[in-house]
Amino acid sequence: VQLQACGGGLVQAGGSLSLSCAASGRTISSYHMGWFRQAPGKEREFVAAISWSGGSTNYADSVKGRFTISRDNAKNTVYLQMNSLKPEDTAVYYCAADRVIGVEAALPPNKDQSRYDYWGQGTQVTVSS
Repeated sequence: VQLQACGGGLVQAGGSLSLSCAASGRTISSYHMGWFRQAPGKEREFVAAISWSGGSTNYADSVKGRFTISRDNAKNTVYLQMNSLKPEDTAVYYCAADRVIGVEAALPPNKDQSRYDYWGQGTQVTVSS
């Protein structure tokens, strides 16, 4: 699976951005999908994840209530709607795919980035104060 994230940019605090992650090479309908981010000088961290069906989501506490992850399997695309952005949201945002097989599909989408098999190249989000 090849993942291409886009939609990043520069926005003022309090503003909104919408990221998208388009997959190619294979359908993502058998993958949980996640968004992660890495700020300068910091380790990459979990942001949000969504199950293969879209029926279950998971969020980092820092973005809960502000960010919304969604997916459209027909379009092979995952989205991250980011509202009420803060300067501390500044980071490179990565999408990732976690292939789930059998009973794994019934589990909630993972926060653990080591579980993800495929990664996109990242898109820069900068929030000015």
